[in-house]
Amino acid sequence: MASDSNISHQLKFLSSHWKILTRGTPGDLSKSVLQKNHDYWSLWILTILGGSGIYGTTLGAWQGPEMALYVGIKLPFIVFITLATNTLLNGILAQVLGSGLGFRQTLNALLASFSLFSLIVGSLAPISLGMAIDTPGPDSEQAGQVHRSLLIFHTSLISFAGIISTKRLYGLLKDVCPGNAARKTLIAWLAGNLFAGAQIGFLLRPVFGHPGPKIEFLRPDMFAGNFYESVWWALKNLF
Repeated sequence: MASDSNISHQLKFLSSHWKILTRGTPGDLSKSVLQKNHDYWSLWILTILGGSGIYGTTLGAWQGPEMALYVGIKLPFIVFITLATNTLLNGILAQVLGSGLGFRQTLNALLASFSLFSLIVGSLAPISLGMAIDTPGPDSEQAGQVHRSLLIFHTSLISFAGIISTKRLYGLLKDVCPGNAARKTLIAWLAGNLFAGAQIGFLLRPVFGHPGPKIEFLRPDMFAGNFYESVWWALKNLF
């Protein structure tokens, strides 16, 4: 009975905080960030694993089930590796820029933001899956054009989710930071996370996957080139 009561409590907690995430009310979000409650960490990690994992599966589905599985695993790890890489830097920046946030609160804020990002991309997974199913496959004559179009589509979708989650993060920071420290802290965090996240995603490629090469979890030439070159190549060849 105690176990059933605990599960019921956890489900109610998940449901209520997911509503807070989707509504993005700064006051409610800031309370969860400032609290020392391990339940929130479990919630945020679960949300990132679920939302990003589901979206990643649909992202790789164009290349088939094996690629779908690989990307479903890798996309959440890109988020966690980005957070792990920048946690110390973000905490230092938050304190130097006068936000009043400590290292734990900084990590809480970023986990909440990435959780919202994961909820958004997870909710858009049916659209992503529909495109993967409805477009010509990687063995078709149109594979090159389709791949470039999917790359631009997913980059735009991820950017959209990032903009929304960033807006909510800014609202949260304004609620807890004095003066204009919220804006400066947000810009500093974004610069580091976007730069690191994009390149980490590139190193863990294939994520979008090119038509033709053998499907594999990691590329043997993972350190060749960078993310920004690949996007420029796609734009140039698309138009």
